[in-house]
Amino acid sequence: MDRRQFLTTSIGAGALGYFSLNAAWAAAMDHSAHGSMDHSGHGSAGTASHGAGAMTLKTVPDMPLLPVTALAAGRAHVALSKLANTATAVNRFEATLTAAEHQVELVAGQKTPMWLYNGQVPGPLIEAYEGDEVAIRFVNKLTQASTIHWHGLPVPPEEDGNPQDAVPAGAERVYRFKLPKDSAGTYWYHPHPHGDTPEQVYRGLAGLFIVRSKNDPLRAFAEQHLVISDLKLDAQALIPDNTANDWMNGREGQFVLVNGQREPVVTIAGRQRLRIWNACSARYLQLAIPGQKLTLVGTDGGLLEKPVVHEQILLVPGQRIEVLVGDGKAAQLALKALAYNREKMGNVEPEVDRVLARVNFVAGAVPAIPAQLRKINDLGRATALKKVEFSETMSMENGVHTMAFLVNGKVYDMDRIDMTSKLNEVEIWEIFNNSHMDHPFHIHGTQFLVLDSKLDGKRQNAKYRALHDTINLRPYETVRIKMVQHDKGLRMFHCHILEHEGQGMMAQVLVK
Repeated sequence: MDRRQFLTTSIGAGALGYFSLNAAWAAAMDHSAHGSMDHSGHGSAGTASHGAGAMTLKTVPDMPLLPVTALAAGRAHVALSKLANTATAVNRFEATLTAAEHQVELVAGQKTPMWLYNGQVPGPLIEAYEGDEVAIRFVNKLTQASTIHWHGLPVPPEEDGNPQDAVPAGAERVYRFKLPKDSAGTYWYHPHPHGDTPEQVYRGLAGLFIVRSKNDPLRAFAEQHLVISDLKLDAQALIPDNTANDWMNGREGQFVLVNGQREPVVTIAGRQRLRIWNACSARYLQLAIPGQKLTLVGTDGGLLEKPVVHEQILLVPGQRIEVLVGDGKAAQLALKALAYNREKMGNVEPEVDRVLARVNFVAGAVPAIPAQLRKINDLGRATALKKVEFSETMSMENGVHTMAFLVNGKVYDMDRIDMTSKLNEVEIWEIFNNSHMDHPFHIHGTQFLVLDSKLDGKRQNAKYRALHDTINLRPYETVRIKMVQHDKGLRMFHCHILEHEGQGMMAQVLVK
């Protein structure tokens, strides 16, 4: 049976009730207090069996979904709500984030239960400066344990919301860290409890974090923020559990939203700076504004050395970019996600172009774009090499389809150290995607430089120097990156398609 036929059959079998995945979760977690969401939005027991053997995930069959037109489109783009700083001392940021269920009217006259930070969609924007001391009190009012992972931020491991540090339901903790020099950039935060991360994110838990520099070379540009996420709603305007297809490919909702809105109208006067987040669980975004160039000035880890002009930019789950757009001429255009084939498995709908937002360009100031933005250190000579392989396995025994997502041939084990690194040692990581579909690699606590990639026997050097914490790997592609860890402790690395991470495509490196 070939792969496409196998997976099409597998999806059909999964829709009947349970989809068995050969994924071992060594650290059993207490799931007696939660489970699949029923149509009232409240948990029912028995979502998953966690343990050292195979794991069975509850799935729901494919069901009627709301039409895309059920959400209003064409409203003015709404700016992100900022989290208020309650600190009285200078160079400090203090605030509280509370995760809880809220009833949200997404569709007129109908309430959708969502899990949100401070009741906001998306969660509030945190803005702080390099050198600030940050203290965020996290209150967990969910029925599940949770964490806050500060995606991309260089924070100590014990403050990074790792699965080992889950905050129990009804409990709280304070995350404390200092934002180091040269950490200015575009980041975000989301839950990271092992196994429950996919559900907590697709029910709404995600927020934004910007670290600013007092010497920003782009301060002359007005700035706007676009957080792209997707949402799945059934015919009753409720958020359904994952289908077998969702677990297989990663969840994609029928609604693709910008700052929680469907196809908002973004007005850009003159030339402006856009910070753009891909906060989707699995959706790839081949971004373009046909009729406009995108001048890339920043990636996950902050500004580039020099601006780079693109017609389109691929933004994979977890990644962020900063672009300059607008030439001072009036125009009515569209921000689009162009069709991108990430080689999904099974019987899936073809990829199509999608309009994310309408962009209204009007006359305004057109500041000159600096030729040089900053200097990025090459990190020095590497003295260690690590090899990572992403893979997937599938089989059918006794009429049961099983599938696993693996790192170096193993599923994630919370009690296992997969690699060790030396503090402050420069390393080259060689990452091979030995699978049939794209996977985005993400590592916690540091940024890396991409050196080169190899696909179909052809090697290509990175076209420019940039800092990343998330990078895509196409099927059977090898990417070499250079990095260094500056804090002792346990770091996670994984696929940032959340359903794949949750099924075991995650590993741990101990920095000594």
